[in-house]
Amino acid sequence: MYQSRYEDVMNDDTASAKERERLLFDRCIEMLCTAREHGASSREGIDAAYFTMQLWTTLIEDLGSVENALPQELKAAIISIGIFILKEMERIRQGESDDYDSVIDITRTIRDSL
Repeated sequence: MYQSRYEDVMNDDTASAKERERLLFDRCIEMLCTAREHGASSREGIDAAYFTMQLWTTLIEDLGSVENALPQELKAAIISIGIFILKEMERIRQGESDDYDSVIDITRTIRDSL
């Protein structure tokens, strides 16, 4: 009896964590789409860059943690993607690029694979 309750709680915690991750990715994508319309130097652009960089930095740090149970190859691949996103967001922030579409598409792909 106790064991099945514990398993239910653990499954609920995992499900709610995944839902929170999905919501964060949704928010990131929404902000990036708005930034694409208003430009990198707009308030929307600045907020989207900050949020996106924070999200991906946190994700990279989590993937680099020894406690993260994902397979090493998958962690390495997502970390590489995250580094690309961070570099591209910095290029956008610096006015060297306006390629929001790549960042949005990649973020959607990662979100959809959760």
